[in-house]
Amino acid sequence: MALPAPSGGSITTAADQSSLTGYSSDTALTPAIQTIWSKEILFQAMPVLRFEQFAVKKTELGVMPGLTVNFMRYTNLSVDQDDGATLTEGTRMEPSALSASQIQITVSERGQAISVTELLLNASFDDVMASSSRLLGRHMAQSMDIEARNTLYKAGIPFGGGSTVAPSLTFGRTKASGARTTVSPYDGGTIGTVTAPGYLSPTTIKDAVETLAAENIPRLGDTYVCFVHPSQSRSLRDWPEFIEVTKYAAPGNFMLGEIGRLYDVVFIETTQVTQGLGGTTLPHSAWDSDSSTSGVQPLATAYNAIMIGDNAFGQAIALPVELRDGGVIDFGREHGLAWYAIWGFGVITSESRVVINTLGGAIA
Repeated sequence: MALPAPSGGSITTAADQSSLTGYSSDTALTPAIQTIWSKEILFQAMPVLRFEQFAVKKTELGVMPGLTVNFMRYTNLSVDQDDGATLTEGTRMEPSALSASQIQITVSERGQAISVTELLLNASFDDVMASSSRLLGRHMAQSMDIEARNTLYKAGIPFGGGSTVAPSLTFGRTKASGARTTVSPYDGGTIGTVTAPGYLSPTTIKDAVETLAAENIPRLGDTYVCFVHPSQSRSLRDWPEFIEVTKYAAPGNFMLGEIGRLYDVVFIETTQVTQGLGGTTLPHSAWDSDSSTSGVQPLATAYNAIMIGDNAFGQAIALPVELRDGGVIDFGREHGLAWYAIWGFGVITSESRVVINTLGGAIA
């Protein structure tokens, strides 16, 4: 006797599932379905990505052999501090040699595979293969964004060349006196230390902007970008100067994760901001230079927001993300799917980064 259909729907047969997914017990993905699911992976990845969207991207490796790509960093032309670029009648201009340094980024394979059994395909009422592609998409996005984040925290080659240097470092501001009141809500406070950082406040943001501006770091468009943890943005939202993204940007006309702006800084909220030393992602030298004792580590409960300017880091892409079909194995009992890509990240302008170490939560 046939089983009754579930309330509100009907039983999905193996033939139905095959028509939905493009898969059957003895066939692999059709090229059309593979293309659709490759796009699905990218679509599912978009809401997760935060850091990657600001990388300078190059894809020359897709058409040229090799595993590295060069990012050119040109040296600014010198300007006479007294006369500027004044010319004298009858005197020829002396051309200056154009100089540049190369930043090499090496690419390598990235990917993740999963297997789907024939039993699950036939017993599930869901579109298993579509769900699998969504899971792969989120996994790809998290992997890419963590790599992009780790790159921003790493040491990089400075403009003048030589040994790599850690990102610049500043700390949150502590209260200058007593509890905040309506009379003195703008108390700048004093800058914190490695073992006693303050909170993320407008004054802290000014400190970080000053660091970038003093190095003549260009903005991304007309703003710098700061990645903050939700616990850090909690204190930012208490300040009247902070402008929520919904008050200045039309729907869909803002960056992924954008929550608002303060002065000329846009804030991207993400839980991928590290705490403490964040494993091996933060060079000790950054903290040692701001401490009288070598090897001093920041509080494990403090967060490391990071502010960047233009051309901070790059991504070399040899093969964009795509869905790979592992075919049908074990006499049709198992189907394989994977996302696969070839890419690499690297620091381009070391001076274009400032780590902001602060406590989380509202200012106490």
